[in-house]
Amino acid sequence: MKKYCLKNAHTKQFLVAIFLATGLVGCGSGTHGNQFAATPSPQKQSGVQVSSPANNSTVGTTVNYAASATTSCATGVASMGVFTAPGVLAYKVNGATLNTNLSLNPAIYNTTVQAWDNCGGTVTAPVNITVSSAAPPAAGGPSSSGSTPGNSFGNLHQKGGWTAYVLLPPSYSICSSCSVSGPQTTMAMKQGVSSPSLSGNATQFSIGGKTQFSDGLWNNHLIGDFSSQGQADAGHSINPATHNFVYDVSFYSDNISASQALEFDINQFVDGKSYIWGHECRIAGGHQWDIWDNQGQKWHPTGIACNPNDKAWNHLTIQVQRTSDGHLLFQSITLNGNKSTLNYSESPTSTGWYGVTVNYQMDGNASQQPYSVWLDNLNFNYW
Repeated sequence: MKKYCLKNAHTKQFLVAIFLATGLVGCGSGTHGNQFAATPSPQKQSGVQVSSPANNSTVGTTVNYAASATTSCATGVASMGVFTAPGVLAYKVNGATLNTNLSLNPAIYNTTVQAWDNCGGTVTAPVNITVSSAAPPAAGGPSSSGSTPGNSFGNLHQKGGWTAYVLLPPSYSICSSCSVSGPQTTMAMKQGVSSPSLSGNATQFSIGGKTQFSDGLWNNHLIGDFSSQGQADAGHSINPATHNFVYDVSFYSDNISASQALEFDINQFVDGKSYIWGHECRIAGGHQWDIWDNQGQKWHPTGIACNPNDKAWNHLTIQVQRTSDGHLLFQSITLNGNKSTLNYSESPTSTGWYGVTVNYQMDGNASQQPYSVWLDNLNFNYW
């Protein structure tokens, strides 16, 4: 069980919570045009949502811009772009989403993300940033080579090596008698999805079934034993020298309130020690980030709110470290540009396995309501 990095004391929060999705806020008129021209509809707001970079943040010289737009124009959003200064259009793309990296010199920038609709209207969102050569560059986005230190596995959601496992209450260990086609828990993974997508090539993950509060886990072996990415590390030179990890992903759901929780895990097994950096965004389970207690084999609440947007793209970056004295350090969680610093340290457990793996998991709610989540731009950096 350890080699798949499963948690044998998975704790659920059996409560009913009303999900309040964070709405997209229209920005009104801006320096590059007026608000979307179509008559506003109470069912659909017009606006630009920027998930990266955060407004008033300090960033590295490679800046990841990720945003989406909505409009009440019946024929939709035509295009989106990034202005690095008034009248300086640095990037433009067709459609209602953008995700790109821009190289900027150190300076203070009053940038703007703008959308144009097919009714002749525009809407903007200001993004003021300080670019510093000393700041850590942002992870994520397409063509992000060099955007973080060390090595990376890019667009993992498009790659092979994902293995699906059904986890049933109360133990939440692997169900050896279960099938991904149910009936206890149904699971599906569909790659190459063009819409919804930021890159044009997203992956859809879905769960459902008949067993309430059951989960679907997808696991991928990246480095070491059973590597799916050609990094078997037979000489044991890569894994022991690796101490820092960044899990960077964008995700979208058209019914996020159906999720009990979404889980994103980084796992390292080295020198006889098991390091499980588990991160769980409780949604129906209480809108909070939990992290995995390695020694106690249970979830540890952080007090940090987790309110992902529904029917919109969310950008998540998780950074962790195996310290020089052999402890787990949960460093930070950044969701939609809001960075929460944890700096929470604890001790590992023992293992006989070797390698680095990642998990993505979807938890079912009290009625095991079926739902889907699309992942895009799933990048994993290590150094």
